[in-house]
This record gives sequence, C-alpha cells and structure tokens, in this order.
Amino acid sequence: MDKQTQQKLNMMLQGIAFRLTDEIDYFEEITGEFKSGVITFPLTCRLENGKLKINFEGRSIETVPDKIPELISGFSAPYEKVNIYYKSRGEMLIIEADNKNVTMKTKVLEEDRENILKGHAEGGAVATNRDYLIKPGKADKLLKAIGIMAENGKIKNDMIRKYNQIDHFVELVEPMLKDLMKDRNELNVVDCACGKSYLSFVLNYYLREVLKINCRFTGIDISENVIESSRKIAGSLGYRNMEFIKGDIRTLLYENERGETAQPDLVISLHACDVATDYALAYGIRNRARGIIAVPCCHSELLNQYSYKPFEEIIKHGVFRARLADILTDGLRCMILEAFGYDVSAVEYVSPLDTPKNLLIRAVLTGGFNKRKYKECLDMAEKLNAEPMLIKQTKR
Repeated sequence: MDKQTQQKLNMMLQGIAFRLTDEIDYFEEITGEFKSGVITFPLTCRLENGKLKINFEGRSIETVPDKIPELISGFSAPYEKVNIYYKSRGEMLIIEADNKNVTMKTKVLEEDRENILKGHAEGGAVATNRDYLIKPGKADKLLKAIGIMAENGKIKNDMIRKYNQIDHFVELVEPMLKDLMKDRNELNVVDCACGKSYLSFVLNYYLREVLKINCRFTGIDISENVIESSRKIAGSLGYRNMEFIKGDIRTLLYENERGETAQPDLVISLHACDVATDYALAYGIRNRARGIIAVPCCHSELLNQYSYKPFEEIIKHGVFRARLADILTDGLRCMILEAFGYDVSAVEYVSPLDTPKNLLIRAVLTGGFNKRKYKECLDMAEKLNAEPMLIKQTKR
C-alpha cells in the first residue's frame, strides 16, 4: 500500500481514535482484515482490564487510543487491501482502503431512524399481542441477563408480568427522555433503591442501542448483595457506562465522574417500598434533578397516621381507609414536587391486573421553589394529622 493511501488511512483512523476516547464505555472491539493476494491476516483490538490490546501477526501490543492510527496504518504497508471494523454498542464504523481509495461508512446510522425503530418493534416473537420496544429477537442478551428470558429464547412464564411492566415503562417515558436530551451530549441517570436494576439495564439498552443516545447510569441501594449482583450483570453485558454504589439515598449528593457535585438529568425509582419512594423523590429534589420518574409501592406510613373527621364514617372500613391512604400519599407527593418547581403528571402505567401498584409519577423541573405551594402541602398534612416522610425529608 503506497504512502499516500497510508496517510489517508491514518487520517480516517484518527477519527476512530477520537471516537474511542470519547465513547470508551460503549466500545466493543476493533477488527481488521489485511489482504495480500488470496491470503488474509486478521487483526483484533479489545479492551482487557482497562487497557487496549492489539493482536496482529502473532504479536500482542498494549496501546492507547492515540497510538492506534499510527500502528494500524503502519501495519498496512505490505498489504494490497485493508478493512477495519470499529464496533461500539449499536453501530459499526467500516474503513475500506486500497491503492485506489480510502472510504469510511457507518452501518445502522446510515439507515433512517424510523426504520430502525420499526425494525426493532417488528423483530422477534412476542409474549402477548402488544408491540414491545424491548423485544425478543433484538434484546435477547439483555433479557437473558436480567432473568426475563430463558435460554431457549422464550420469555419465562413467571416473568411475563415483569416484562410487561418494564417495557410499558419505557414506552411511557420515551418522550421525556428525548426532551431531556435536547442540548445535551449525554444523559445522566440515577436509579434510587435500584434493587435488581431492571429499569437501569433496560433503559440503558434502549437509550444507547435503539435511540443512539449516550448515557451514564448510577444505581444506588443500601444492600451490598443487590449491588454486587448488578455489577456482575453489567460486566456480563459489557455495560461500562454503569456503576452501582452501596449507599443511603437519604444523604447522598450526585457526583460526576470527577467527583464534583452535579445535577443529574433523570432520577428513577421502581417499586421502592413505602417511604423508600419518598427517599428517592427527596434525592431527586435535593439534587435538582431535571426529571424524576417514580412508581410507588406499599403505602403503610400514612395509613398508620392519618385521620380526618369528616370522613370518619367512611374510613372506618379498613379497605376504604387503605385505598384513600394510597391516594393521599401520592397526591401529597405530587403537591410537594410541584412546590419545588416540577411540572407533574400521574398516570396508570400498566393494567391493575398486572399489579395494583401501577401508578407512575413523572416530574420535569421547570421552575424554582414556591414557598406558598409548600405551605399548602404542610397545611394539607396538618389537616390529615400526619407528617409524611417526604415532608420530613424536604423541610431541611
């Protein structure tokens, strides 16, 4: 390969090196084919223990992204044709070089995005008659890793309900995700009381591999066991843009990669039990998250506190008292979020047949603290002779 072609190849590879440096968390591998006559020599470059390792012609070379253009273009000198494939999650860059020309194309991104989403929705088998976003045939590796799919490629019978919940969750929050990405290069998401981290793994897959949105996830839970489990799953999937922290969301502040206090783009919480939902909402408020999404679970705190004289005859029946406690708890949560400058909506996100805990609260930061509205929250709690945890958390 002549020197002019090597120089062009070097320039193309500099773009690869820049992408690799900028998107190291999404990098999977670089492979190459170096052709001389009918013989082809393979090249591989993978990340091993945090270091790039190139294997070519029996050699193993540790390197850094900046050195890759010089190394690979140098390797090409004795060959007639070189193909380089840079693979990251959800896309592939392809460089083809010979003495006539050097070209680069991007697979997947050259396709129309609507076709990508349509193909994603149409592929694979379905567990019911609804259109899935996280679909078998497209997300098998993910679904198997989080225990929803069996090794035979079918959704487990006892996980269909969970599968419906997380997929519909993605469907409901997708418009919010796209809005949060405006004027952003990366979406920073925190999963509070993450547990098994179903939501984080699914959202990470959908954001990066379907919507092509760069993202970074932090899962927080007080249990060391679930944190270790989530770390292992992230490792098996190659999700290096995810970290899991054992910690108490009641006191933590969000920090960026440099250890600086920062504003998260989105705080999520799925079925955090009872007041753990309040801790998650308080975490979002305390860190001024641009968006908060919560699916509450178990409302025992207010049930054991509240009384309201005009309703004494109604709530003497336990089932009515419990149902009203659910509504009052989540209604007060929405009021408090509004007082702290959030535009709030509450919707049923799955059928009550799937789970009775099917309320989804969405909140988008649009303003600042409103002292009058917060006073209304305090007055409402006083009328109920109760002090909900979210009020205790936000009073400070």
